[in-house]
Amino acid sequence: MRYYMAPMEGLTGYIYRNAYHRCFRPMDKYFTPFLSPKQNKGLSLRELNDILPEHNQGLYLVPQILTNRWEDFTHTALILKEYGYGEVNLNLGCPSGTVVSKNKGAGFLALPQELEAFLDKVCRELDHMGMELSVKTRLGVASEDEFYRLMEIYSRYPLKELIVHPRSRADYYKNKPRMELFAYAMDTSTCPVCYNGDIFTASSYRRLIQDCPTLDALMLGRGILTNPGLKEELEKAGKLDKERFCLFHGLVYEGYREIMSGDRNVLFKMKELWSMMIQIFNDNGRYIKRIKKAQRLEEYKAAVDLILRDLDIVAGEGFRPERH
Repeated sequence: MRYYMAPMEGLTGYIYRNAYHRCFRPMDKYFTPFLSPKQNKGLSLRELNDILPEHNQGLYLVPQILTNRWEDFTHTALILKEYGYGEVNLNLGCPSGTVVSKNKGAGFLALPQELEAFLDKVCRELDHMGMELSVKTRLGVASEDEFYRLMEIYSRYPLKELIVHPRSRADYYKNKPRMELFAYAMDTSTCPVCYNGDIFTASSYRRLIQDCPTLDALMLGRGILTNPGLKEELEKAGKLDKERFCLFHGLVYEGYREIMSGDRNVLFKMKELWSMMIQIFNDNGRYIKRIKKAQRLEEYKAAVDLILRDLDIVAGEGFRPERH
């Protein structure tokens, strides 16, 4: 099985990726949170820092691009090629309302004719550049029935890989993934297919493999953010312990402190991570409240120290949507 780290906006930037890569068995691929190109402009400073080769040493990194304009996509791809990248990913999965309202991300799926014209131009230009295209998609916007038309479109192009989150945009992250449609993608795709969606524990992984025994690529998002040791559990290579969790947390925390000014910005990042990571600790209610209430880094560190002193990591726990 090949394992990928999902692009999670504001969470899986280069600070997090490097800390993970140092502490755990490496992912086969890491995907950047989406780059959002502006017409005829380069990358923002934040985007540039995230893709700089010196910030991603030893990682196979795939930059993800969010746009519905082929000119902006290929312009950004050319910039990325100059930094040594050979693969780029098209975001057709983001369900955010502000993104979808602009017909980007999952919103682009509502315009199949425009999407086909976009892919025609992009694939031609990338071929001239010597670059490869992968796509991360949902099943459609309003209904999963849209996926049949989308698969016809995807199958016309020389995609390196198709990453499928088998929900529609209307589902957001609710309802169960439509496994019958993921199976349809595997049966009909002309390129390799990767699964993404709701793999939070070893038991959910086993169910996936039972449903899709020939699957050979898996993208982890909320599951790996909640339990950074999840990949190793799936590979039966060990379980997360507090010593390694402490090392990982320290690298992320100090990494953000180095690049951010003021307590508030660092706290915002760490609190967002803890909203998921706390779920693998036992009896955690009053402890997470201390982190949420922290206004200064000293208060935050004291709250984390209490968690690491008093609580245990519970084997088999993972992300629970109802708790987040």
